Amino acid sequence: MFIQTEDTPNPETLKFIPGNIILNNGTADFSNKEASSNSPLASKLFQIEGVSRVFLGTNFISVTKETHLDWNALKPSILTGIMEHFSSGLPVINETEEKVSEISSTKEDTETIKQIKDLLETRVRPAVAMDGGDITFCSFESGVVTLQMKGACAGCPSSTATLKMGIENMLRHYIPEVTEVKAAEL
Repeated sequence: MFIQTEDTPNPETLKFIPGNIILNNGTADFSNKEASSNSPLASKLFQIEGVSRVFLGTNFISVTKETHLDWNALKPSILTGIMEHFSSGLPVINETEEKVSEISSTKEDTETIKQIKDLLETRVRPAVAMDGGDITFCSFESGVVTLQMKGACAGCPSSTATLKMGIENMLRHYIPEVTEVKAAEL
């Protein structure tokens, strides 16, 4: 198995591309070892000292390291962990507990919220996935869109600029009711 790696805008996060489908739909974000209990892959990666976050996308895995560690020391262990997981035959996420993030509209959504979710799904999420992350819709109240940053986007130094100059400008252009975009408080 050949696993490619790509840098992300977040210097603490690397994107691993194993050439396999990781998740058929949605994403899964594990912010610590305890949260990864339903994912054999994420659990395996959290066994590596220095791994602080694991994010699973359709065809990639973003791993965030502790700040004081060097990628040159950590990367071989992560590559080995990913290869061992895929050779084990275990699922990426236990299906009985599968809980992945997707932006889907519900009957209760207003027309404005449906437009926001559609723009996020078609324009924002594919671009952010290229950088090893994801952004999900939280709420829209009084003109303010609240989004949750995941994967490489969580804690990324450039995520505020992406929210304000990229996503906020785009949403305000297409949807006049939007006055501001902000990140959800974790």
